[in-house]
This record gives sequence, C-alpha cells and structure tokens, in this order.
Amino acid sequence: MKCQGAAGFFPDEVVIQILSRLPIKSLFRARTVCKLWHRLLSEDYFVRLYNEVSVRNSMVVVEVSESLDSVPTFICVDSSRGVSEFSLGFLNDRVKVRASCNGLLCCSSIPGKGVHYVCNPVTREYRLLPRRERPMNRFHPDGEATLVGLACDLSARNFSVVLAGHHRTFGHRPDGTFICFVYDSESNKWRRIVSFQDDHFTHMSKNQVVFVNGALHWLTGSSAYVLVLDLRCDVWRKMSLPEQLNCGAGSRVHLLELDGGLSIIQILEGWLIIWALKDYEMENWQVVDRVSLRCIRGLVPGIFPISQTSEYLFLATHKQVLVYQRKSRVWKEMYSVKNGSTLPLWFSAHAFRCAIFSCK
Repeated sequence: MKCQGAAGFFPDEVVIQILSRLPIKSLFRARTVCKLWHRLLSEDYFVRLYNEVSVRNSMVVVEVSESLDSVPTFICVDSSRGVSEFSLGFLNDRVKVRASCNGLLCCSSIPGKGVHYVCNPVTREYRLLPRRERPMNRFHPDGEATLVGLACDLSARNFSVVLAGHHRTFGHRPDGTFICFVYDSESNKWRRIVSFQDDHFTHMSKNQVVFVNGALHWLTGSSAYVLVLDLRCDVWRKMSLPEQLNCGAGSRVHLLELDGGLSIIQILEGWLIIWALKDYEMENWQVVDRVSLRCIRGLVPGIFPISQTSEYLFLATHKQVLVYQRKSRVWKEMYSVKNGSTLPLWFSAHAFRCAIFSCK
C-alpha cells in the first residue's frame, strides 16, 4: 500500500521510517492527517520501531522552582531539539520526581506520604499506585524510602516500581532490616523482600539508578560497589567496580547508562573518565573515553554527569545544563536558569527518553 502526499507516492515503510523520528507531540498530530497514517501509527510494529529509535536519544529532565511554594517547571533538554517545558499538573498533586526509565517517571506526593504515581509526561497518562500493606511499619528515618527505582520494559510493556530502605516497626528502634517493596504493573500489587544491608547512599547515587538486564543498579555512597536488585528473582547482590578505579581523595564516581549497558563516569584531576561494562556476567569494565575538563575548569567542583550516549554527554551544574559532543569534543551550554532557583539543577536532574508507552 502507498500513501499519497504533496511529494507523490511513498511506500508504507518509508512513511513509517520518517514518522518514527518525529517528537511524540508531532506524532499525535500526524495521526489526524489521514486514516492510513492513523492505522500505521497504531500498529504494534510502529510502536516498537518508534521506541527503538527514541531510546537512543537520551535527554535530561530538570525541575526549576523559584520558591518553595511555587509550582515547579519541568525542563526537558534535548541535544538535537533544544529545550522544552512540560508540566505534571495533570496529576493534580504536588510531586517530586524520584526515578525515570524509558519514557516514564515515578513521582512521590509531597503532601501525601506514601503516595506514588507513574506517568508518561508526554502522553499525560498516569497511574496512581495502590497503597502498600503493613501500615504499622515505616521507613527509617523520615518515612521516605532510601532507594526508589523504576524499571520499564518496553518489549514486555510492563513496569515495576521499587521502594527500599531500612525499616522499623512502629514503637521500636530500627534493627538493620532492609525492606524492599516491588510493585508490578500487571498484577497491580506490591510484593515484599526482606534482607540486611549496611550500605549508605548519596543524593546523586539515589537519583542515578540504572535499569539494564532485568535489574536495577545503584552505586553505593562509598563507591565501593554497585548494589543490584534482580527483578526476575527478587535477589540483591553486589557488582564489582573496575579494579583500576581510583576512589581516593578528589575523585567522584557516578553510575549511568550507556547504549543499553552500565557505565561508570569518574571525575578526577581535571579529567572525566568513562568506563563501560563490556561483559555483564564477567563484570569486565573497559575505559571507552577520556575527556579533558580544561575548558570548563571553573565549573568542575559543582558539575555532575546526568545522561549519555555514544555521541554526547549531558552534565548539570548549579544553574546550567551542558552537553559535550564526544566526536567533535565541543562543549555547549543547552540551558541556563535565568532567575533564582531554590535548588541546584543537578539536584533534581534525571536522564529521560521519550517513548510510546501506556501506564494506565
């Protein structure tokens, strides 16, 4: 079948390849062009193709608030399409973003303890997660989960939310028990995993959770290893870091995704060193790039890597989002806060990708 347009006749496959590279908002408008396009864009083949293309384009989402009481603005920074704004007002709640994965965001309610949403900010679809059982138990020390993870499997079309932390029974002191609640979108239920962990985590290591190989990964606060939760068997384990990694004074280490795999980024002595996990089972790490920070020397103490692909790397500072083009080795400022903001941009920055995924 062919589609007729201003430029003549095009096979379906050509039309699909062109449309698969559009932003989602433009894609929704394209559905109204003709019945054929509406049918093509609704087929499973197109959805899979679109997601395969879009997940290779990593972006950054940051929250900008002028005051503690103001409604936050969410900024999406894309290396090719620039900067755009979006709102989570459709949730009808004041929320903060806790995790991001394959086009979905996991948000927790600010006024409502224990209330969580999973939403697609582009399609504005969302799901309010059911309340967990065992109301007499709470996370220690402030009732909030230490670790929040979101695992979105685009091929299986389901997602999981993980809330984990040290727990205490009401009226008792914490005893070191590490409780993990896992929400499954298919069953719409939570399951509970009990273990013992003595790890601590920084704010950035909590934010930079990576979902690959059916598991969620967090870098511990001491940068001693990666803590892994395998969602296929509900088992916690530890993954080693590169033996050559120098975690001494002046070194900062971050965990990111790189083209579907795990990556470690180390900032040390004016250099940014990128490691990639080449063999997941054997835990074989290799250095894939070294980036001189000489051009942004004054920003180095307060700069944090947020998202990357094989072509570029996003970093956030107190007031800026920068992109580094790895082939041309050129730095570019993508976004800068014009007015005052209550928190640094890196504090609320998350890697993000657009995807056609219904979370209802």
